[in-house]
Amino acid sequence: MAPHETGLPVGGEAERYAPRVADEELKQCLAAAGAVLIEGPRACGKTATAHQRAASEVFLDVDQTAQDMIAVNPRLVLEGGAPRLIDEWQTAPVIWNHVRRAVDERPGKGHFILTGSTVPRDESTRHTGAGRIVRLRLRPMSLFELRHSTGQVSLQDVLDEGPVTSPRIDLSVQKLAELICVGGWPGHLSASPEDAIRVNRSYVSDICRADLQRVDGVRRDPARVLRFLQSLARHVATPASLATIARDVVGPDPASMTGHTARAYLTSLERLMVVEDQPPWAPHLRSRSRLRISPKRQFVDPSIAVAALHAGPDSLLHDFAWFGLLFESMVIRDLRVYAQAMGARVYHYRDNTGLEVDAIVEAGPGRWAAFEIKLGISRIDDAARSLLKFADRVDRSRCGEPAVLGVIVERGYGYVRPDGISVIPLGALGP
Repeated sequence: MAPHETGLPVGGEAERYAPRVADEELKQCLAAAGAVLIEGPRACGKTATAHQRAASEVFLDVDQTAQDMIAVNPRLVLEGGAPRLIDEWQTAPVIWNHVRRAVDERPGKGHFILTGSTVPRDESTRHTGAGRIVRLRLRPMSLFELRHSTGQVSLQDVLDEGPVTSPRIDLSVQKLAELICVGGWPGHLSASPEDAIRVNRSYVSDICRADLQRVDGVRRDPARVLRFLQSLARHVATPASLATIARDVVGPDPASMTGHTARAYLTSLERLMVVEDQPPWAPHLRSRSRLRISPKRQFVDPSIAVAALHAGPDSLLHDFAWFGLLFESMVIRDLRVYAQAMGARVYHYRDNTGLEVDAIVEAGPGRWAAFEIKLGISRIDDAARSLLKFADRVDRSRCGEPAVLGVIVERGYGYVRPDGISVIPLGALGP
């Protein structure tokens, strides 16, 4: 995917497809396996992405005839040009094993694309599909996909120790606040910020009223679910414990949520794929520091946190601490999109001395990069000192040298400081 200019209009027509970083990954998965399962939260663009490759389609969530046919003769639903898209397959989980068997019987690769926005409850009764069905995670769109990043600083190139340079990026805090509130949802490409924020609030309402019950079959008080989401939103991009989140749930009964209940809520939200915590990195250390193993609390898109608290761009501009956490969360979203395309994962680091690093991108043994994420270029010096201190603690004889130690900021130039720390404006970061 070639770099593009910042701020170019995207999509225009609601039905126009905006290319995704995952498009190439889907192509590779179809060439490698008999079927591909595209997973991701509702409205992240799974069906549209699959449609670009599919030769035939069946939509199980709206096609009652297909659902009836599954009860009589599921094999007929699988008939059609390959790759055949089976959309929202989890509405008829029995189809999974029939897809697996069809893959065994048919020569070649790339027969089916399945999409799903929840993880079914019967995971333990279903064959894993190992060797037959590969999984592809789709998230909301990154700033590069939304055409708000030039992509001139490629994460792939950074991990290959390529140059970190870009012209000046001027992304105002007002525009940044708007991008966070709107989020990376493909349906918002031609919408006004006001309309997009309104839809996001409806999305959160649907999670509270119906989605959680749909995913786990448990009736829950929507107001209580919302209060839990609001507590998560207040702790976004922090390693808050579930006990802390449960205590912070605001309601008429201060003891209304236990840690056990909070865990059940979080598990259901993970199955909906709207929550995606950031795991800790566990390198070999040269110092006696002890690693902390708590994950950082992250939504799949920071706009969910904003919508849960019924906030907007002005709210962020008047609460700069929370704004900074949401900015970090958006950068993590984008890093995950870019890292997945190269087979890498995104972690964070924290030890008992209070030293933290916001993002560690690990692309295999001995191949990694560390980033601090700061809203405000005045904080670059402090971030650089933290990264150098962190790098000195890592046993690089066992972990390898970092490909880059970088500070990701909202604006400015992309360059390398005399101390070796790279400065990367988010509006230049790409896959």
